[in-house]
Amino acid sequence: MTANTENETARIQDLRVEVGGRALVDGVSLRLAPGRITALIGASGSGKTTTGRALLHEYPPGATVTGEVRVPDALVGYVPQDPATVLNPARPVAALLQDIARTQVRHLPRRARRPAVRERVLRALARARIPDGDTLLHRYPHQLSGGQQQRMVLAQALLTGAGTLVADEPTTGQDALTKQQIARQLAAVARQGIAVLLLSHDLEVVRSLADEVHVLCAGRIVESGPPEQLWRSPRHSWTRALLTRTEPAEPAEPAGIAAPPRDTVLQVRGLTARHGTSPVLHVPELRLPPGCSAVMGRSGSGKTTLARCLAGLHRTYDGQVLLDGAVLPRSLRDRTREQLAAVQYVFQDARAAFDAHRPVLDQVARSAIRLRHRPRPQATADAERTLRSLGLAGDLVRRTPAELSGGELQRAALARALLARPRVLICDEITSGLDTVTRRSLLTHLDGLLRADPDLSLVLITHGRDTAALATDLAVLDAGRLVEQGPADRLRTAPRHALTAALLQTAPDPRSLPDGPVPHR
Repeated sequence: MTANTENETARIQDLRVEVGGRALVDGVSLRLAPGRITALIGASGSGKTTTGRALLHEYPPGATVTGEVRVPDALVGYVPQDPATVLNPARPVAALLQDIARTQVRHLPRRARRPAVRERVLRALARARIPDGDTLLHRYPHQLSGGQQQRMVLAQALLTGAGTLVADEPTTGQDALTKQQIARQLAAVARQGIAVLLLSHDLEVVRSLADEVHVLCAGRIVESGPPEQLWRSPRHSWTRALLTRTEPAEPAEPAGIAAPPRDTVLQVRGLTARHGTSPVLHVPELRLPPGCSAVMGRSGSGKTTLARCLAGLHRTYDGQVLLDGAVLPRSLRDRTREQLAAVQYVFQDARAAFDAHRPVLDQVARSAIRLRHRPRPQATADAERTLRSLGLAGDLVRRTPAELSGGELQRAALARALLARPRVLICDEITSGLDTVTRRSLLTHLDGLLRADPDLSLVLITHGRDTAALATDLAVLDAGRLVEQGPADRLRTAPRHALTAALLQTAPDPRSLPDGPVPHR
């Protein structure tokens, strides 16, 4: 990036962060200028988040830090990869926004402060492109989808008025239309003179937004340049591997040859789910066969609520969920050990699903101990083998969750579910926070599972077209309603609903979109 020092918002120079003798970041230098978007890309664990959080002067426990970090106005907005970590589960989401806004209106007469706080909060929600923001303010974090949580945190960052914004995987777990909204918003933030550091695996968004891209590998910047230059002629082998496009999965059956009829593994009948007394999801009928099914839809459309009903994690619903023709209890607590093992759920927010104080290996092995009665030595060996197949091995798996990246924890969560030997494996946005290489490897692993176990029903809750390419059946939700379902080939080539077409199309360049809101179809 070329920027004059006097216009510089923030600078990192020769940063090295070391924990337990291992360098998380080694010799990283960045210059961030007003109105510019600088992107860091790299594999999970390459040092992106450590670099971004350095601007907030926040480091891992026990870290030894050398180098210089300078933020002239000392005010940095931060949008974390895991939005739940900054949303208080005991307070409505409005609370923190109002706390921030109150600090900005203390100069006003007491009578004018309340309406001024409300006006500032609503303006921040509008800038973050949150529809029905006034309604969402009264909900608690667990009543929001992952995408809604992400945008609520973006609104908090925008409300602070910071001169620098660190966006850590802001499009993770977002549908194609919402990605366009967030990307357009980040472009608008930069146009207002704010320096943006974008940490992302979403190469489509990085290519369309960034002014400068830095490629991280094992804590070092191995290549830098404008995005078009990197995509056109990458010099480093890791850059070439990272930018190689993921090829769609091969269909289960050759084109033109009808697949044999398949039994239904999991079935939904007349399901109406509620948050409190408000209906949020209505699915009259849904059948999930062996093989891979993908459930797609916008953020807040009900995908995760549906998945949680299937897994027994959301029990406030009418209707039935059947496994191999037998009705499953609504609550996880009422299911037998066999039923718990049969339906496994991999959470979108993997970090929240792990005990922060216990080694990851022990937590993964416990799945086999608890659900399959495996002796501890054999369960630990099973866990190490499964983790190794997902690219996690050696000392890494013996660390606590805080010492692993979000992508590494996501793969550990998948390993934990696989140790139960499930009949149904529900994966909620498990590829959304992964780099291209890791995502491709994970999808290949999932494809291998399907080939090795033809009776397995893999249910992907996803916004990603490349992830959904693995599926042979698709279901599309919109505003809590099932609007389309059927064979994946038909929905990709001849969708009947406008939202299906929008989700499966290639996203346009966010910089070419108007500043108005994207219509919700």
